[in-house]
Formats: sequence, structure tokens, C-alpha cells
Amino acid sequence: MVETRTEARSLQDADQISELLVRLAGKHRVPGAQLAIHHRGETVAVEIGEQATGTGRAVTAATAFPIGSVTKAFTATLAMILVADDDLDLNAPVGEYLPELDDLGAECTVRRILSHTSGLTADPPVANEVGNSLHRYVTDYCRPQSLLQAPGLGFSYSNLGYVTAGRLVEVITGMTWWEAMESILLRPLGIEPAFVGAQIPARRRVASGHSVNPVTGRARPVQQSLARAEAPAGGLAVSASDLVSLGLLHADPDGTSLLPARWAELMRQPVAGAEPFGLADGWGLGLATFRAGDTGWVGHDGNGNGTACYFRVAPDSGWAIALTSNANTGYGLWQELLAELGRAGLPIGPHRARAATAPMRAPLACAGSYVNGDVEYKVLVLSDGRLELSSDGELLGQVTCAEDLTFQLHDPAAPGQVFHGRLLRDRFTGMIDGIQLGGRLARRAMSDRQLAGRRLTA
Repeated sequence: MVETRTEARSLQDADQISELLVRLAGKHRVPGAQLAIHHRGETVAVEIGEQATGTGRAVTAATAFPIGSVTKAFTATLAMILVADDDLDLNAPVGEYLPELDDLGAECTVRRILSHTSGLTADPPVANEVGNSLHRYVTDYCRPQSLLQAPGLGFSYSNLGYVTAGRLVEVITGMTWWEAMESILLRPLGIEPAFVGAQIPARRRVASGHSVNPVTGRARPVQQSLARAEAPAGGLAVSASDLVSLGLLHADPDGTSLLPARWAELMRQPVAGAEPFGLADGWGLGLATFRAGDTGWVGHDGNGNGTACYFRVAPDSGWAIALTSNANTGYGLWQELLAELGRAGLPIGPHRARAATAPMRAPLACAGSYVNGDVEYKVLVLSDGRLELSSDGELLGQVTCAEDLTFQLHDPAAPGQVFHGRLLRDRFTGMIDGIQLGGRLARRAMSDRQLAGRRLTA
């Protein structure tokens, strides 16, 4: 454990932090990682391991890691810069900027898109190949049939929504999302751009992701597979120090004219009705919100193919922390890291979903098929009252349901990672008609006629 002495010595001592990171990376079979901690105007950053296992190419401070969904925090910040400049209205229907969305554009606002309360599915609802154009992607997939629920009704994590946010950026700026991201946000923050799946040559080394076999511990390099049009939802590669730079923009915006303080504060405020069960305590405009004791944090988590990356910022106390890692087991590293740093004096710890109530036999009525876009979950009630969950024909596991219909599911592909889920009842009928797993909502499969009736009553 990091030695608990004084804050300055234990939490901003590069040697101790490096020793901690080496130990935890070894335990979780992570080939390479970066950790950056900022407090009181000082940032300590350490790097360990290899960019790709067996290559001998060391991770350096400049190495970029594919950060997956942490990209959404950058896209949201970019959009909020446009809001601050009066180029984009948070409360305006998206259709005012994207008329190709037809009726859907009148229902979704910019605020709902950024807070995952748009009602849109996580990913496209059909299996067609996604093209390179954000315009084509949004036109093809942002349709009324892509709604899980009425816009503004509740939270469901949506990549589709963030591609829409990226398209808004393009329409407002007259640039591609990649050009706008580089010129408006990354360059002013001093971040050298690196994009995943963009066919844009990276000007810095990008670490390879790795799939770690939990039984043998063998790490195998994997390729990033993100479609070009999905870049606003997951297409950036940066370092841990770069993530701290983004975090400090939100923690201390007065130090720059890039994002005025009142807009940074608005991004950190939890949106009413946005309940990201199992992911965070709340959700703002592009940022998850967390509470650790008396300290409030904001940040985001992200996974590329074989990478796991995280950042947290506590604006009131001036702390910022970021981890980048190049293995699917990086989640376990992150959880242990937060616990150790918390014991050493940093006011943070692993996020805990609310405590489950007493276990119960799952109601038979919850059995069935639940759909979110191109993903189908199947729920089977076993003879002992437990639930068996599968996704697209692959068994996810068996879980015990609690009295409040919540449950926990251990991810077999990422040792140590736990998905928190719950069954949901229709607010009018009381019937179980949804499942929320890892923040994503899936609705019970039904006929087109039933679905049309649901939208009318919503």
C-alpha cells in the first residue's frame, strides 16, 4: 500500500506512485499504463510497462492510449464551448440544426443528447455496415424507431446520441468533427491529436490494446475496431496527463477563456431524471458525477478494444486523477488503485452502487427478450428463482435478484468488473418491461403496434 504519511509525500511522490502502479499492473496482467495525479498546482505523472507486449517499446509520457468512451467528455466539452459562444442552444430541438431528423429532431434537445436522456438506443438498431460520414450515420440511424423511450423520460447510455452531438459540431463549425476537435479543444489544451479508426496518421505513438486470458494470464494484442463515423463517441487516443488537462479545464476554468466557469459548472450538475444506475451517482452534460464522503467528483470511464481508461476531478478540493491502461483487465487495476489512494489520503474510492436489499425469487413475469438497438438480452427465470442472462445468444451469467429488482453481474471477459443491473416496471401498469444493465436500458420486445402505443402514452 502507498505509505500513509503526509499528503505531499505519499500522493505526490513519483517513486511511490510508480511502485504502486507497477505492483497493481502486474497483479492484473496489464502490459502498460500511465497514472497522473494533480493537486495544488502540481501534476505528478508516471508511466510503466510496454506499449505492446513483447515489443520492448516502453510506455512514455507522450504515449497515447485509445480512451474509448472517455471521448464523449471531450465531445461534450467541445459542444459546450459552442454553447458558451452562443452558437448552440442547449434547449433547442436538435432538428433546428439537423432538419434531416424530421419528427425525432423536434423531440430531442441538445441538453438531452449530452446527458443521455434523449431516449436513443446505445447503437444503431440495424446490422448494416456503418459508413464514414457522420451525416449519413445520423440520417440513417437517428429515426423514431431508434427510441427506447420518450426523450427526457430517463437515462440510457447512448453512443448514437454522441454521434449526433458530433454531427451538431460539424454543422455549427463548418468543419469535420476531427478538425473541430483538434483546432477548438485539443490544441488549446496542448494535446497532440491521435484518432482511432480515422485514417488520419497519428503524430504520436499509440499503445496497443490487449485481451488478457483470466486463466492463463496471457495478454494478446488486439486491433481497434471503431467505425470512423462513431469517432465522437469513442475515437480519441490520449495520455493520462492529457486527461488531467481536460479535467483541469472543468475544475479551474477561470485559468482559461476556453470554457467559461458558469458553463463548466453546468456540465458538472446532475441532470434531473438522469439515473445512470450502476455507472455513477448522477450524470451531467457529458460528465458522470460521483460522491465519495463529503467530496464531489466528476469524470468518465472508457474502454477501447483491450484498453481501460479513467479520469476524475474534484473541483472543490483541486484534485484530478487519470489512469490509462492497455488491457481489458484495467478495470480491476483502477478499482484497487482508487482504494489504495483513498487509504493514503486522497478523498476518493471505488464507486459503489447503492446497497442491494434482501434477495428474493425473481418474478416469473420478468422472463423474456429485451432489446436495445442491435443488442438483445434474454432473461430466463431458473427453478431456484435466480435469473440467467444472455446477450445475443452468449451466456452472461446467473444472478440473484434483490427485493428492489436490482442485481450484480460479473463480467467473464474482464475479471473483477461488475455490471450493476435492475429490472424496471412500467410506470402505468406496474408490469416489468425493461432491464438496465451497465447504464444501458433495454425494452421488452414487442410488436410494432404495441411499440407505437407505448410512445403515444409516454
